This record gives sequence, structure tokens and C-alpha cells, in this order.
Amino acid sequence: MSHEDVSAAAEMRWNGWGDPNRVSGLPFAVRALLPAILGRVRRPAAAPGIDEVEVAPSLLTEADQATLREVVGAEDVDLSAGARLRHAGGRSTPDLLERRGHRQETPDGIVLPASHDEVAEVLRLASERRIAVVPFGGGTSVVGGVDPERGPHHAVISLDLRRLTGLVSFDSVSGEAVLRAGTRGPEAERLLSERGFELGHYPQSFRYATIGGFAAARSSGQNSAGYGRFDTMVTGLRVATPTGELDLGRAPGSAAGPDLVRLFLGSEGVFGVITEVRVRVHPVPAERIVESWSFPDFVTGAEALRRTVQSGAGPTVIRLSDEVETGVSLAQVGRIGKALSKGASVVAVFEGEDAETRRVRTAGFLSAAGGTSTGRTGAQDWLDTRFDGPYLRDALLDVGVFCETLETATTWANLQRLRQAVADALRTGFAQDDAKSFVMCHVSHVYPTGASLYFTVLAGIRGDQLAVWDRVKHRVGDAIMAAGGTITHHHAIGRDHAPWLEDEIGETGLRILRAVKAELDPAGVLNPGALIPVPSGSGT
Repeated sequence: MSHEDVSAAAEMRWNGWGDPNRVSGLPFAVRALLPAILGRVRRPAAAPGIDEVEVAPSLLTEADQATLREVVGAEDVDLSAGARLRHAGGRSTPDLLERRGHRQETPDGIVLPASHDEVAEVLRLASERRIAVVPFGGGTSVVGGVDPERGPHHAVISLDLRRLTGLVSFDSVSGEAVLRAGTRGPEAERLLSERGFELGHYPQSFRYATIGGFAAARSSGQNSAGYGRFDTMVTGLRVATPTGELDLGRAPGSAAGPDLVRLFLGSEGVFGVITEVRVRVHPVPAERIVESWSFPDFVTGAEALRRTVQSGAGPTVIRLSDEVETGVSLAQVGRIGKALSKGASVVAVFEGEDAETRRVRTAGFLSAAGGTSTGRTGAQDWLDTRFDGPYLRDALLDVGVFCETLETATTWANLQRLRQAVADALRTGFAQDDAKSFVMCHVSHVYPTGASLYFTVLAGIRGDQLAVWDRVKHRVGDAIMAAGGTITHHHAIGRDHAPWLEDEIGETGLRILRAVKAELDPAGVLNPGALIPVPSGSGT
């Protein structure tokens, strides 16, 4: 039996995160804190209802519509305003702020294929008819990865993979399963749990994101310390492209040229559409143990994590929150007294038959590095609410507080330098627009050689929030690159990070990606503008 709730989630809100029935206001402690840290912030006007938003007429011609309906069926080509608004982008803060307006850019139609062959045929026809195609899984992108961009084409469709779901095959001896790309995280875990296994990939978007999305974005789940990033779990892929299909991953190890599986992991739907994913799975852990730790400060805590992960002590989850994030987290759950105390905090989770042995070993390293165990409560609080952070973001937006997240990663030797550079860029960037800001940071994923840094920033912006954030975001992106970090650890490139891709992989690397795109998608219909930056002066 899975340790997680694997029941199906309600349909995502069109202009916010998650289940409409789980939306709530700000906790009292957070409401009380906001004026002190950000000053007075003007509450925005109420967001329009979905029926109040203006949607332009579809640019799909009658012939386009008829051709697509021949492939997937008449009921699975949807041109309704409601469906188009629900596919108008992802769930970043800029996405949600744009949905507060009375006019919204949307795809011209939603196409819902039910098989690999239908996906392949839609791509062939889209190339022939010059229709842009944006693959769409759970709609959880926070980097502009599913924006309905037409590029040079006359129309754009959202290729919704929700009908492409289920378990294709399961091999308990080898520990592998093949899942269709549109299968959401909870459904995948439910299907595997019925067989005594799990995938163990739990990003914050778990309840809504899909197996294909995990692969296309090179996702990293919260249990990555124990089970690895999603790309390390993938052993094979089936992919449809406009010029042919691929079935990749014949063996657990191979020297048959470059590994093409890795080419499509992180490709964000610009080379082809992933339709099936073969993944490494393991038996559902027999036991789960959690423990919380406090440290005098973030620097001490980071050094403790480094020693722990380099020792091979083996926690399934280990995370470090800085002093500010620790205080806010404690205030949210009503522990005001503890929230006022100084210090950073660590959450550790151990799964498996040897969970207690690994907990004891990890405790030895954390204690020797200056940590103090604070028991199970803090870690259990985090575990119980670990998928709910976006609800708090939405509640802050509703009262006029800007809230956004970003992430990066670097080596242990460079961690503190990068953290300071990003925090400085955020604070000075907002200050230039006379906006007070509040920056929190945590280490979300660890490796023997380094770690990721995840930042949450609140700001009291009195002017155009989107314009201010665009300036700050560019300042931060430049600071990350200058300080030796990656532009993204697990959110992907999308359109938001594309301006820095050449800095990350070099001009030669960019030419390689463009060459692959030209070979597999010569008409350029797949997700225009995502991942690969549009060359300056191209006019598209």
C-alpha cells in the first residue's frame, strides 16, 4: 500500500492551483506578518469568472477542424472557450496574474488523442497544415512551457494527453513498468501500488503532473535523495515526431552510440511527443520514519547536509530551510513561539526495511555537525502538507502580495556564494521599483558534489506586478549565471529561461539542439519558442 494519497485529484482551477474545494485564505499568522515585512499592499480587483473572459475566435479553418476530427473523433476536438482558457498556459505567478484580466490568449483548439498512432498522425497533419502543436499534460509548468504560441503558423492547438493513460506493461522481476505519458502521478502510483510497487517520484506538482511531463521537463521529486531524479528512473521512451517515431532503451546498459533516451529527457515537446515511458520501480517501502533537526544557521546546516550525503548515510528525503523560511513555516502551523526563535531547520525522511538503521547513522552526522533533533512533529507537518505550497501562493496573490519561486543548483563549494548572489539580486531588483521584498531559501535536493537552492520571494509591488517581475527575473537570471549556477535545476527551460540557455550550454550546444529540431520537426510546429530561443532578427 502506497504511503501517499493516490486518489484522483479534482480538475485544476482554470485561474489558480489545484482543487477548488481546497482553496482557503491566508493563515492568521501570515496575515499578521505581511504588513510588518512588506508594508501596506493594495488588494487587487476581483478576478473575472471564466465566463467573463474574452476569447478570440479560433483560427482553425473548417478544413483544419475536419481533418483533426477524422484522426481523434469529433468529440475530442474542443473549440469551446472554457476548454481553451483551461489550456491557456501553466501555473506560474505571471500565468495567474495574466488570468486576472478580461482578455486571454488561448490555443485555437484542444485535441485529445487516445493512442501513439493518433499522436503521430496529428503531428503529421499539423506539419502539413502549418498548425503549431503544444503538448499538454497536467498544465503545471511554471516557466512558460505550455504557452499557446503560434510562431509563424496560422493556428495553434493544445495536444492534451489526458486520454493517453494507464499501465502498458509491468515486469516485477526486472523492476520496470511502462506507463502512458498522460498518466498523472497519483494514478501511476495507484496502479503500481496494486502490484506492491511504487515509482517514488513526488514533486510538489505530484497530484496533477503527468509521467510524460516528468520526462519532458527532467523533473526532480522530493524523494530524490533516496530514489534519484526522474531522468535517472527512465529506462526507455516511445516518442512520436513529425518525421517518424522512436522506441528507445533496449537494455539497462548499452554502448550503442550516444544515448538518445537522454536527448528527449528535458526536450519539453520541441523534438517530439513522448507517448510512453518505461521506468525503474521498487517495492513499496515497508517502513517510513521522519525526524526534524535544528541548526544555528543555514551555513552550519548546509555543511551538515554535505557531510551526510557524501557519507552515503542514505536518507530518502533531506531538506534544509533557512532561518526565514523556518520561522514562516512554524508560524503557518501555529507554533508562534518557536517561529520567533533563531535557527535553520532540516527535515529528514527514511523509507525501507533499514529505515531506522539509516536514521541512526544520519543522526550521528547531523549531531556531529552541530544539529539538534527536535523530534518528529516538524517533519510530519512538512510531509502532510508538502504538495500544498501553491495554495498559499494563490492566497497571497488574492490579497495583492506578489509571490514567486525560482531555483538553481551548484557545487557545495559554491553554494553560499550563489545563495547570496540570488538573494541580493532579488532584494535590489525589487528595491529599484520601491518595493519591499522578503526572501526565503531552502536546499531541496542534494548530491555528493552539490545541491539545489529553491527561493521563494514575496514583494509589495504597488505598480505593474508583471513588468516589475520581468525586470527582477532578468536580473536574477544574470546573477545566477555570473555566480556559476544553473539557470534551472528542475523547473525546466520553457520560454522564461530560454534567454539563458546559450550561457548554459554554449553556442555549439545550441546549434546541436537546433539541428535536431530541424531534422525531427522541419516545419517547426512543435512548441514554438519553448526551450530553444528564437534567433534574433528571425521575425518569429
